[in-house]
Amino acid sequence: MTYATLADLIARAGADEVGQVADRDMDGTPDPDVIAAALVHADNTVNGYAAARYQLPFDPVPDLVRTWAVAVARHHLHRHVPPENVVADYRDALAALRDLARGAIRLTDAAGAEATGDAGAVGFAGPEPRAGRTLRGYL
Repeated sequence: MTYATLADLIARAGADEVGQVADRDMDGTPDPDVIAAALVHADNTVNGYAAARYQLPFDPVPDLVRTWAVAVARHHLHRHVPPENVVADYRDALAALRDLARGAIRLTDAAGAEATGDAGAVGFAGPEPRAGRTLRGYL
């Protein structure tokens, strides 16, 4: 299962654009292998950033993850010179993924709950330190 699908790509880019960039054998339909490769590339890109904070793969896929995966796959499909709007979507997705990796963005599901647990979170529990006030001025 990939984070985005051909239908997601078509919803964002339109059937004409997807047909133009993914029909490598020129038979009039997007090549399934080309689409699959772009979607796997997008998953790998998303996972590379998300692995810093989340357990993977995402299931169910948060809407933001799907949006980022579509932007990355679409950019990947435009092999040569992607249009500026495709480049802008791709750059926005990468910037958001960097924010996700550093914790500035948190993923939630439709109900507002966190999408998945933190993969690398460490928690500490215990009594309050007693030395805080007594060492004032010595540190």
